[in-house]
Amino acid sequence: MSGDDQLVPHDSEAKERETIGLFNVVDKLRKRAVQAERYLIAIAGPPGAGKSTFAADLWRQLEADGAIVVPMDGFHYDNAVLDQRGLRSRKGAPETFDYRGFSVLLQRIRDGERDIAFPLFDREADLARAGAGIVNQEKFIIVEGNYLLLNEKPWSSVADYFDFTIFIDVPQEELNERLLDRWRTHGFSQEYAENRVATNDMPNIERVLSAQKNSDLSLSCATSGEMQFHVGQGYPH
Repeated sequence: MSGDDQLVPHDSEAKERETIGLFNVVDKLRKRAVQAERYLIAIAGPPGAGKSTFAADLWRQLEADGAIVVPMDGFHYDNAVLDQRGLRSRKGAPETFDYRGFSVLLQRIRDGERDIAFPLFDREADLARAGAGIVNQEKFIIVEGNYLLLNEKPWSSVADYFDFTIFIDVPQEELNERLLDRWRTHGFSQEYAENRVATNDMPNIERVLSAQKNSDLSLSCATSGEMQFHVGQGYPH
């Protein structure tokens, strides 16, 4: 599980409320998926929102049912391809991912195939490793990524693959701080971090927030780190 999108620690009462909210969601998802062989869950949100952390939390709750996390990040184009296309400075933008390859993976999962290999992104090496993950007999497929609910072609069709969608919303000033910390943690200077966030991360954040499809469930995260659960139209009652 990736730890790049860590949530900010918060007080015990807030954590208890958050845990109860997660348990309620898990219980309702189990009820909705009782007849399903496969149940695909999307966790979307801007860079730094805490998608991988929440995906890991959800996976731990559903592990006994058979669950796996499939991150969209494995479909980054290689840096050599980005250099050829003049997109290296925009790495992480929608056009720097292999959308078609990602869609084929989702269709294979949707079709109920077994032994499906998928790539995983190695952040330290800054590249995707082919065949690093396998979807086999898991029931709950938890997919996390920035653009799963992006209402912008060709990404606008991705949401159709999912049975349930979740969007994590975090104030932009909080995202800015998290992303600065991410780049510093990876050994980059403050100057590099500020430039990377301003010229690449924030434009991607604004793109996600300005063109997102409605989700079944919205999680809003305050600067304290507390996640608050908000029901959408498609929430399983």
